[in-house]
Amino acid sequence: MLALRLARGAHPLVLTRRLLVAAAAAGVGFLLLCTLGYAVGHPERSSASVLRLLWCVLPLAATVQFAVAVARTDPSTRPRPGLSAVGLGPARLTAIAAASTAVACTLGSMVALLFYLHLRGDITGLPFDGAAAELLAADQPIPLAAALTLLAVLPVVAATAAGLALRPRTAPTAPEDAERPVPSGLPWGIALVAVGLAIETYAGRSGAVGGLPLPGRFDGNPAGVLAGWVLTAVGLAMAGPGIVHGCGRLLQAVRPGATRLLAGRVLMDESRRIGRPLGVVSAVISGTLAAAALHDTGTGPGAFGPLTGLGAALILACTTATLLTAALESKQGRAHTTEALLRIGAPPTVLRSAALLRAGILLAVFLPLTWAVAELAALPLTG
Repeated sequence: MLALRLARGAHPLVLTRRLLVAAAAAGVGFLLLCTLGYAVGHPERSSASVLRLLWCVLPLAATVQFAVAVARTDPSTRPRPGLSAVGLGPARLTAIAAASTAVACTLGSMVALLFYLHLRGDITGLPFDGAAAELLAADQPIPLAAALTLLAVLPVVAATAAGLALRPRTAPTAPEDAERPVPSGLPWGIALVAVGLAIETYAGRSGAVGGLPLPGRFDGNPAGVLAGWVLTAVGLAMAGPGIVHGCGRLLQAVRPGATRLLAGRVLMDESRRIGRPLGVVSAVISGTLAAAALHDTGTGPGAFGPLTGLGAALILACTTATLLTAALESKQGRAHTTEALLRIGAPPTVLRSAALLRAGILLAVFLPLTWAVAELAALPLTG
């Protein structure tokens, strides 16, 4: 009840972010229910149903990442003076954040269930002249227990992830003159990207039989290609913080001025916070570009079905929203530093120039990297 009261009295921007989480949860819930409908309508294709369910893991993971990012920026979850005296310590605030995340995801899951039942004709008759009847197995009864179990997966996973991300931690003591440690995932990320591209190349050129059935009609690629892309995506996510940290060091090289020094220090300090979401967005965009190149050069106009498009749109939207939310969290974390700089007379133009410089160097580094990974990923299939 406390989580519901806090949600009702929250700022409109906070409510908008929560509604976006609910909308993403509705999309994931609809994908899961469509997978269940396919399994009910095609009992002889159990392996294909399992693979379709595994495909839903990607948009589910992107939605969980977005839900955790929204929970981290929620003002109601931040410790403030006096809250512990009324029983709202760090542990209780973490529980409230997890409960709020579960409420938003449950709302989206219920909307997905109602929309799915409406399209099947279980509420008011078949809409759209029964166009979705075959896709949703409208002639077969849907097991309610299985549907509710699938819909409960996202709220449980998202609430657990939010609780783990916001759990109280004891900060280790360090000398005042020591820097932040350099992110250590860059070598491992590069290695995973190389391994993923190698697997994609081998699977694409070996002519492996048996495509991986995805929701819709995108069934023409070996499972090794998609497994290689997943490794490539994980590698980019691991390498993201190290790349952002390196961009910060690059800005401070060769006698930096105040603007470059400020921009570089901010990138180094925030490399862990924005580097991973930026690496995930780079991986998703590279996969989208590779899939578009594949669509243009050989698999036919009907290769991408509606559910494949919905899953891809969810992944792209959630990862982009996570990056924007992480940038907002970074800005909120620098609020005291920004106020201090303005108090001592720093001109606002310096702060704006530093922000533009940070955005410019990140685009200059990540855009070519994304394009190169996309070209290398699509080469074995389009060549």
